[in-house]
Amino acid sequence: MGNFYLFEIMRTNKLVKPFLKWAGGKRQLIAEISKYIAKFRENTTYYEPFVGGGALLFHLQPKKAVINDSNSELINCYEVIRDSVEELIEDLRQHKNEPDYYYAIRAWDRSPDYKEKPPIQRASRIIFLNKTCYNGLFRVNSQGQFNVPFGRYKKPNILDDGVLRAIHKYLNENQVEILNQDFQEAVTTAQKGDFIYFDPPYDPVSDTASFTGYDVNGFDKNEQERLKSTVDDLTRRGCKVLLSNADTPFIRNLYKDYNRVTVAASRAINSNGLKRGKISEVLVMNYSAAQNEDKLEKLHTEPIFRVSVAKS
Repeated sequence: MGNFYLFEIMRTNKLVKPFLKWAGGKRQLIAEISKYIAKFRENTTYYEPFVGGGALLFHLQPKKAVINDSNSELINCYEVIRDSVEELIEDLRQHKNEPDYYYAIRAWDRSPDYKEKPPIQRASRIIFLNKTCYNGLFRVNSQGQFNVPFGRYKKPNILDDGVLRAIHKYLNENQVEILNQDFQEAVTTAQKGDFIYFDPPYDPVSDTASFTGYDVNGFDKNEQERLKSTVDDLTRRGCKVLLSNADTPFIRNLYKDYNRVTVAASRAINSNGLKRGKISEVLVMNYSAAQNEDKLEKLHTEPIFRVSVAKS
């Protein structure tokens, strides 16, 4: 049968943690999400199609993983950290925490030849902007141009070389595939028993709360429904799926046939400072949910799938 383990147990390096401040990041929810992580065989592959800042990936540090994001600038950062971390560190040392310099660097993506710049310089730019922009917010306009103002922090931690080197080591010493695709394409190779964690752009909690600026294409209800169809397909294929989203009537109805649990999350990133704070999120699972650590062990002695999904 093979040995089982929790990805959580495999963690060995606390410096392997998010290198960016990312809206929707899961650092504040790690302890809660960990209660609902299924156990895996040693050859299980971990998939994260909306990797973002990578909080759960870096917490679990799986030996086999496929990570993906539609944001090409973000994925370029992961690839540069994996392939050229020392060159990236040297480039990051050159940045200055000054408004005129900030806006000059921000303006790079207004140039038609921006994508032709070296990947190291582009990754360094994104990390610099993230550490010095207002509230660490990644937002682009309809042309895909970064448009967050200067943050005016006194001593931003632009370069954390220990974290970057630790991530570099993790990505190179394990089987971690990095993709820049549609979320549906990113899970085409998932097999029975593999674990997929979806952390998509959230369904807005109100008509005025929607924020789709992380990607020029946005993520509307049609995309949420397409994601649900992907979860259905993975369930039929015998994969274990965990999904995070806003606790809205639309999401609850969409996943009414799945196991769900509501958790409270803190949101530190919001363009409106008054709207930061506690919000409700829902975790959706296609396996039995453990309510605490004691029940977690019992959970995996029972059949994992209890969800009936109609075939299309």
